[in-house]
Amino acid sequence: MIEIAEKTAYKAFGLTVSCELPLPELPQAGVEGGAADVVIKKSDLFTLWSEKSVPNEDFIIQENLVMFHIPETAIFLIENGNKILFSPMEGAQEDELRLYILGTCMGTVLLHRKILPLHGSAIAIDGKVYAIVGESGAGKSTLASAFLKRGYQLLSDDVIPVAVTDENVPVVIPAYPQQKLWIESLNGFEMESSDYQPIIDRETKFAIPVQSQFADEPLPLAGVFELVKTDQDEIELHSIQKLERFYTLFTHTYRNFFVQKSGLMDWHFSTLAKIVNKIELYQLRRPTSRFTAHDLTDLILNTLNKGETVND
Repeated sequence: MIEIAEKTAYKAFGLTVSCELPLPELPQAGVEGGAADVVIKKSDLFTLWSEKSVPNEDFIIQENLVMFHIPETAIFLIENGNKILFSPMEGAQEDELRLYILGTCMGTVLLHRKILPLHGSAIAIDGKVYAIVGESGAGKSTLASAFLKRGYQLLSDDVIPVAVTDENVPVVIPAYPQQKLWIESLNGFEMESSDYQPIIDRETKFAIPVQSQFADEPLPLAGVFELVKTDQDEIELHSIQKLERFYTLFTHTYRNFFVQKSGLMDWHFSTLAKIVNKIELYQLRRPTSRFTAHDLTDLILNTLNKGETVND
């Protein structure tokens, strides 16, 4: 059953968020004058979806508007970077709704606000941020967790908000203090799954609170590591050069298929152009045959400490 309560204000992605659903992942925040940056509320979207949707398509993407349908969960609408509406299906669980609200919906809000969302995890090292990007299942959150075990701080897991200052400096905005780890990663770190809440009932992915190691102030983005799984036995680190740098950042823009239909191609290209020459980009290839998070952490830290440029 979905409980709709009096709206509570939260802080996430550098924004104040007012929501009718409880969002326990997010720190609460005061809202001056009662105005939030983003308002999230329940609405009846079924008629609008039936009018606008195309058979066999789960997304409607227009300038400043995205609607999408998750079977057996809800219909969602994001508009103008300041509004998220949702219509739950019968039997939908709050955990599922929150997963999409804090993921695809907030990623779309960032795009509409012209804040670049990268898909990955962001770690603070010596006052600078390094983003770990990659395809789903590449091990981004697991590698970020290995950094937390060394005492470093997390800024984001899943959606990384990157803003570009007036001086063309890319800055990562903190998201919220939680990670998501699969049971295999918990086992690799010798963490007990019974200590954590599954993301969704009967799911083997767990919510890991990280309040004590959360960096809650924006920090400059200094580098991006693209994590790739391979069948090789050894770890490899390669510098990403020239146009491949653009391609890497475009590929790992969160929900990048929204960009063109949203009329954001010029902005997206311009933003990437401002970023690519300000940061280091590497591809990190890891074997699938063994748990490598600690070895990958060592390699990244050694590379950063030595200031090395690694080439193919």
